[in-house]
Amino acid sequence: MLFALSKSLGSDEGFAEVKGYLTSPLAKFVAWGLLSSLLYHLIAGIRHLIMDAGIGETLEGGRLGSKIIVALSLVAFVLAGVWIW
Repeated sequence: MLFALSKSLGSDEGFAEVKGYLTSPLAKFVAWGLLSSLLYHLIAGIRHLIMDAGIGETLEGGRLGSKIIVALSLVAFVLAGVWIW
């Protein structure tokens, strides 16, 4: 992705070439996968910040928190897929 960014900022021809590559289904799938992993990491990180504040530190709270994280992540994955495609 950094190579594509560098190439697209280099010239108009480079931008057109990268745009052509990123319109393929495989590139969209890879971008969706990268974005999904970053979104999961962000949501789980927010959960850990909340736990550092003392909320949800019990066994029941941890289980509920993990279920909420999975549900929010699935929603974020679907929204990311809609946005990319």
